[in-house]
Amino acid sequence: MGEVEGVAGESNMRVEAQTEAAFRDAELVVISPGVPADLDLLASARARGVPVIGELELAAPFLEGQNIGITGTNGKTTTTALTGHILRESGIACQVGGNIGTAPAAMVETSRPDQWNVLELSSFQLETIEAFCAPIAACLNLTQNHLDRHHSFENYVKAKARLFETQGAGDLAVLNADDPVTVTFARRTPGQTVWFSGTHPVFGAWLDGDIIKLQGEELLNVNQLLLRGRHNYENVMAAALMASRAGAGLSQIAAAAASFAPVEHRLEFVREIDGLSYYNDSKATSVDATLKAIDAFPGGLWIILGGKDKDSDYTVLRDPLHKKARAALLIGAAAAKIAKHLGDSVPTVQCGTLAAAVDRASRSANAGDTVLLAPACSSFDQFDNFEQRGRVFKDLVNALGKEKR
Repeated sequence: MGEVEGVAGESNMRVEAQTEAAFRDAELVVISPGVPADLDLLASARARGVPVIGELELAAPFLEGQNIGITGTNGKTTTTALTGHILRESGIACQVGGNIGTAPAAMVETSRPDQWNVLELSSFQLETIEAFCAPIAACLNLTQNHLDRHHSFENYVKAKARLFETQGAGDLAVLNADDPVTVTFARRTPGQTVWFSGTHPVFGAWLDGDIIKLQGEELLNVNQLLLRGRHNYENVMAAALMASRAGAGLSQIAAAAASFAPVEHRLEFVREIDGLSYYNDSKATSVDATLKAIDAFPGGLWIILGGKDKDSDYTVLRDPLHKKARAALLIGAAAAKIAKHLGDSVPTVQCGTLAAAVDRASRSANAGDTVLLAPACSSFDQFDNFEQRGRVFKDLVNALGKEKR
């Protein structure tokens, strides 16, 4: 136990070990998103009638303005940043944060009654909300993820659903019509549901060939976008629906979407050397995100996979990698499991480290091929976070000579 000195007139902050005694006199427990909500110590506190909330719930009563909440397994960061970009380009006041950049509590001071708080929200943040409400909320997709934390896919889905269960009758839910789990959230919200689809017309936004349509009107041709991949077209549709509800016009949305550059570490083009292209998708920390990354390329892939396993099933990568990949370069703690799951569907190379994988790809790949970092795992076995992993990848690529061999 220790104390942090404060200035005159202020109480000192006490720092204690996480023990039963430390929680004994607590009237409220606030946990960070990284702390599992089902710890025994927290269960004991709840049993004594002590509320246990997260940082998002703590900030909720103090955030001025209205909230836009964006969740899902993949695409949250891109869609959140894109929604904020569209609003700003349309002259609509907003600030962007949540699971991206600035925590909700840190956004309180800069919040205003006349602005939108555009928030990326993870299952870790949503599982403890009660009063937090987003008048505009979106779920992009839902596939198995974070089972090491939530223990089951059902629990993971329940956490995501909280975003819609706390909405009101006049609120808007933006949901993926092509995702069977996300579709069920329409029954969990008291508000209105609008849809987006990459396959068929819906009440909302859909992809008609290369044309994105918004409520029946042509928004833009996907070839105008700097973003690549069908999953990113879905992100654009979701962002367009949310921005439209927040007051942006059709032409404003189209112009802003066309000018939006890919977010760092999300299918980010790094460099081309002698016809060999390098892409950084370090944010692909789940198998589904990796599938979407693979789908964005026609073939010739040297894909870097591996990191800390999240109890994932990598067998679903077999068919797409068999069709599109020259080899899978395996790194990190999950390498052996991934190799076993992939079997003989694609040549696998045990590289161990990211540096060794980049070196192997640079010496083995040919002009026209693509080296893709899309690990399908978290980064915590070898890196502090996916951002550091992506930056290291870019540094390694940028350090390569002009000649591959």
